Amino acid sequence: MATELLVVAAMAHVLAGLVLAALVYQDASLRGSDRAWALAAGTLVLGLVFAAGYYLARERFGALPPAAERTRAPLSARLGDLLRSLLLIVGAFLCAVVVVSLVAPALVEAGVVARDTLEFQVISSVLQFVGFGVAVAGYLYVTDDWGLIPVERPSLRNVVLIAFGVGTLVAAQLAIARILTAIGVSVAQNQVVATGQQDPRYFLYMIPVAIFLVGPFEELVFRGGVQGILRRTWGPTVAIALASVLFGLVHWVALSGSTGARLPYVTVAAVLGLVLGALYERSRNLVVPAVVHGLYNTVLFGAQYLAATGG
Repeated sequence: MATELLVVAAMAHVLAGLVLAALVYQDASLRGSDRAWALAAGTLVLGLVFAAGYYLARERFGALPPAAERTRAPLSARLGDLLRSLLLIVGAFLCAVVVVSLVAPALVEAGVVARDTLEFQVISSVLQFVGFGVAVAGYLYVTDDWGLIPVERPSLRNVVLIAFGVGTLVAAQLAIARILTAIGVSVAQNQVVATGQQDPRYFLYMIPVAIFLVGPFEELVFRGGVQGILRRTWGPTVAIALASVLFGLVHWVALSGSTGARLPYVTVAAVLGLVLGALYERSRNLVVPAVVHGLYNTVLFGAQYLAATGG
């Protein structure tokens, strides 16, 4: 169990270190090799401070639940669960395509919405995430594995974890963005951002979608479904890592830009997925990462709206 705890601490260590490292790196008074040394020193120092804070928090929140201990399973069982996880992801996207393809044209025919409008794009996004939910519900029904995904009313401890998670994701996003800009790395643009830049109202429309659909249903697939399946035979650490990598990779299709520009975006998404996975493992309540994910996206959409409108 100590290994699992140290993995969570290490992820928090890196993310916190990036925040200070980004600020130091941007300091105009530092030049040349001094800047590189400051970047390394800032990351190390804040990492050590954060590690101390982690152990204090550990005393407050306690260790991971006993079920988090490593599960030793035959290779065939682990590969079987990996295959099931991949099929769940594929099934989620196929269901999304089917739901959008069937329902969106029907709404156009009924006069509810006109094609090639902003409202049509928002409705298509809504239907996509409904498709995700249909896929997971179908999997749980076929396998009769309704206990796979724990959902509970958030406790006070869960609320603290949610606040910590949102703050960590936003801080990590800002720090990583600054570092990538400082070192001249080009990052691909998400199609959602491209659409919103053409019509900023899209960002406002997507805020409730993020809270009620994007966060809950993406977490339902990747943390509840994928991480939950993998956890049984691979153990929590590997499950968090694999689910996060897959979470990052699926963003590839939503990006515009070269392969070199897409890789940093996918990597950042995977790193943020580690935080969501750790929160889910810590809380054993899907509501926690779902709310964190939704609020994090809300912050991003709000910031994008202000940037697009000059507010």
